[in-house]
Amino acid sequence: MKSQLLLLSTLSLALAGCGGGGGSSAGSNATTQANGTASPSSSPTSTAAGNSSTGGTATVNGAGNAIATLSCASPAVSAGSGSATISADTPSADGTRIFASGSAFQLAFTTNVPNADTLNWAVTDTLGRVAASGSTAVPSGSKTITLNCTSTLAGYFAASGTLAQNGGQLPQAGTRPVGIATFGVLPNLSGVVPAVTYAHQEQHRFGMQGANDNGPLLADLGISSTIDDRQLSTMEPSGPNTFSPSANNLDPFYKTGNVMRLIRLDGIPAWASSTGAFQDDTSVPTNLSYYQNYMSRAGTESNAIRAAYFPTQSANYYQVTWEPNQFWTDTDANFIALYQSVYQGVHSTDPSAVVMGPADAFPSLTTTRLKRLAPLGFGQYIDAVATHGYYDAGTSPSHPPERYDADPSTAEGSLRGQMRDLRAEMATDYRSGMKLFSTEAGISYDLGTSYGPNYPTANVLYAQAAVAARMHIITLGEGADQTYVFYGADYPGEVGYGTFFDLNDAQGAFGATNISPKPVAMAISAMTHTLDGTHTLGPINGTPTGVYAYAFQQVGNGAVITALWAHNNSVWSASAGFSSTYSVPYSLTVDAPGTSGTVKVVDMMGNASSASYSNGTLTLNLTESPVYVVSNNASVAKANATVPVGYAGI
Repeated sequence: MKSQLLLLSTLSLALAGCGGGGGSSAGSNATTQANGTASPSSSPTSTAAGNSSTGGTATVNGAGNAIATLSCASPAVSAGSGSATISADTPSADGTRIFASGSAFQLAFTTNVPNADTLNWAVTDTLGRVAASGSTAVPSGSKTITLNCTSTLAGYFAASGTLAQNGGQLPQAGTRPVGIATFGVLPNLSGVVPAVTYAHQEQHRFGMQGANDNGPLLADLGISSTIDDRQLSTMEPSGPNTFSPSANNLDPFYKTGNVMRLIRLDGIPAWASSTGAFQDDTSVPTNLSYYQNYMSRAGTESNAIRAAYFPTQSANYYQVTWEPNQFWTDTDANFIALYQSVYQGVHSTDPSAVVMGPADAFPSLTTTRLKRLAPLGFGQYIDAVATHGYYDAGTSPSHPPERYDADPSTAEGSLRGQMRDLRAEMATDYRSGMKLFSTEAGISYDLGTSYGPNYPTANVLYAQAAVAARMHIITLGEGADQTYVFYGADYPGEVGYGTFFDLNDAQGAFGATNISPKPVAMAISAMTHTLDGTHTLGPINGTPTGVYAYAFQQVGNGAVITALWAHNNSVWSASAGFSSTYSVPYSLTVDAPGTSGTVKVVDMMGNASSASYSNGTLTLNLTESPVYVVSNNASVAKANATVPVGYAGI
């Protein structure tokens, strides 16, 4: 769906930062109660003349939950260099503007005013709730007022400020609208989500596009795999026999072994193309025998790379085509011939290769192609299936993945309906137990919108975060082994797919490095830090209409993690607004009948609280923001969930 743009880019405040059944915050501090909801605390924001401070030392309430806080204090004034009336930033050494829980960081306001004034500032969460605020004196001239901050409250935050006499608001910066400077705080889930021991590195479940060499960003977002180009068009752009395989022929970024490679093979250079120009697999290359030879060399190299840098990865994963629904104009017979040449070439030199395709844009399109090609023998030339995870042409906040589920007659059009059909087709016409990767999926802003001083709104940003997290949870919960987040920072041509703002370019730019997080980045971070290293148990049985729940278990028979939320089409639209307050009560079985105890509930931004259950049942108040329940009774979870058809896990 985004392949040509991607190709261009590779060539050239309290315990619930966002709200949901796991808790919410109000005011500058809040306390999470035993049932997973939150109430305001009595701790006020304190302001002294010329100084400001909020938050405070974490305490413990009657439910045994520590109060997470964000505090900024000790303003220091220094010479500034800005020309705007007021601007702000939260610089970080690694460029992500994301900070570890409890670490120190700076919130710096730069002012330029003709007379002494007072800066009134605030830091709000995804839902606009104040996590910290204050006032401080501002001398005349160009000055920088630096606040020293720390936060044990995880999630996305937006700093704002204005001057009592001179007014002003923070200026627009690239694709980020006026009025805000954004930053993130990572979740600290130690003691909440148990550590996982990975038998194979690819048991990590999350990949990403658009930030290949940005190690700090990928680590913050919990990403373990990116796409590495090994297309003929990349390795031999000017002529044949110019690529010599070598384990050292590798981007140094990958040599740490921390981030795995999904090996991308689509792309034919002009000299090998039937069209006489570069093509993204529009038709077979002019010489399939040579193409097979090239793929054998690609297999040799990737096998050596895996041995040298990824010794615990059990296989290399190769994706042959990229959204052929967009590009392929040749016959089905030639499509299979293309795969045959790749399959035989790669497997001749890489004994553990996993060749995947066809990677159409929607799971439904992938299903249709698999069904059509099965009688022609396509299954001989793929080891696994790759798809992209889009579910309609307007994947956006106004088009969430559950949108069609309210009408049973169109349920198959929802993401979960499409994923179920795909898994069924794989098991019926191919092989049960085949691996399934969703190698691209993202949420844009709504079609027809554009970046501007007042867009996106805070409500749109919240909705994008909630929908993106739900999309990837559904993808995994319905049987994908891995899912890939799209995209890094905003880029030109398609509005809003970035998980980060590009602060330099008004329309976004490929390879942006001056960035700040959107809510979606921090929702993805919470999701990966909670669900990575799990096997899918499947959708929870018998959920009422509008409630969505998926159970997972950590590899090695570890903890059970259940992701849950509610969705109602009638409270979810760009015109009427995306509701963060709509809620549905739901009882989740977490233990055997007659038992009582506590579990952990993690909200959409990665803030955890303890919640009590009785008679084996936990009562939750679900909203449109997903929450994650961490429990221990795997037999109960397995009995109450249905494993996706043909899913075996890695």
